[in-house]
Amino acid sequence: MRITVKLFATFRENRFKEARREYPPGTTVADVAAELEIEAGLIGMIFIHGRAAELDRVLEEGDVLALFPLLGGG
Repeated sequence: MRITVKLFATFRENRFKEARREYPPGTTVADVAAELEIEAGLIGMIFIHGRAAELDRVLEEGDVLALFPLLGGG
């Protein structure tokens, strides 16, 4: 199945901003993060089609997945 993956802030470093990628049926957000070598604990927000999602969410054909890192500041 094809999904669009959008990465933000530090997740873009040595990766990409946006890409359409092929994954097998049953793939979860956690699977995509692992494939991209993004540690689950570093993910601050997950959106699918602009709606909040969790790491265990199973992706579907045509999904648009956005991953944001934890943000720090002071």
